[in-house]
Amino acid sequence: MKRENWVSGIFIAGGLLLVAAAWLGDEPFVITLATKVVILALAGVGLNLALGHGGLVSFGHAAYFGLGGYAMGILAYHAQSYEPLELGWLVIEGTKSMPVIWLVAMATAVLFALPIGLLSLRTSGVYFIMITLAFAQMIYYFAISWPAYGGEDGLSIYVRNSFPGLNTLDPIQFFLICAVVLAICLFLVDRLVKSRFGMALEAARQNPQRVTHLGIDPLKIKLTVFLISAAITGLAGALYADLNRFISPTMLSWQVSGEIMIFVILGGVARFAGPLAGATLFIVLEHFLGGMTEFWQFWLGLLLLVVILFARGGIIGLLAGERRHD
Repeated sequence: MKRENWVSGIFIAGGLLLVAAAWLGDEPFVITLATKVVILALAGVGLNLALGHGGLVSFGHAAYFGLGGYAMGILAYHAQSYEPLELGWLVIEGTKSMPVIWLVAMATAVLFALPIGLLSLRTSGVYFIMITLAFAQMIYYFAISWPAYGGEDGLSIYVRNSFPGLNTLDPIQFFLICAVVLAICLFLVDRLVKSRFGMALEAARQNPQRVTHLGIDPLKIKLTVFLISAAITGLAGALYADLNRFISPTMLSWQVSGEIMIFVILGGVARFAGPLAGATLFIVLEHFLGGMTEFWQFWLGLLLLVVILFARGGIIGLLAGERRHD
């Protein structure tokens, strides 16, 4: 574990040094690419909590990622058009404030995750996977047929949202905002899994029957971690939409769920910095191999196969000289 912490620390420090070098060398594209890595890693942190620590193989986390993005897009759209959002008797003013948008995005993700979790957590295995996927696809097709916010074509946001005291249009400042959010979420998740709740969650994952005999309801524990996971992923979706200043149903597609899972597996399931390592490797391969061949996903799949077969601790576990035994 100590070696893993050292590897994680070196990996994060190296990434920050690379961004600093790009900033000093006036390379905004590299900074934007690093920002994308951080945001996708944040989505991976959300799934890693459910998958790595809760044993919940969710294939529908794109729903919360996209819902967070749409929450940001809808609020920002009404702010820039100076038209309030009317929901029957409820009238909501648009906003460009990032902290407010983040709270709304997380609340939206949790609101949808609650009924999905209550239904899907009563199943297990492939049934759980298919139910989470089915709900995500339902939301995806609803977004396609929602013309008020672009439908299949998506919706552009012309002004990036604001953060008190910072210029969010400056690539390095927006990167720092995302990096701080990621660091806070990593810290909170790490404290959560090491707490008494985390121990109960681990016990519920390994032997739910024994936990039930101890007077603990494993369904409530797993539902709680499922909701926290959805909230983090929704936050990542809001940041991702802000980065691109664009929302579309693509954020809700099953391919996005698969990509988030790839980040977790590549970096290392249940590893502290696993999602960050996996997202970094994914974006690097996409950028460099994607420029050489349109079939770069073949090499990604080959690498994923090698990691699954020979390095089940992921990149972090491999660098730490450890193996994860499930």
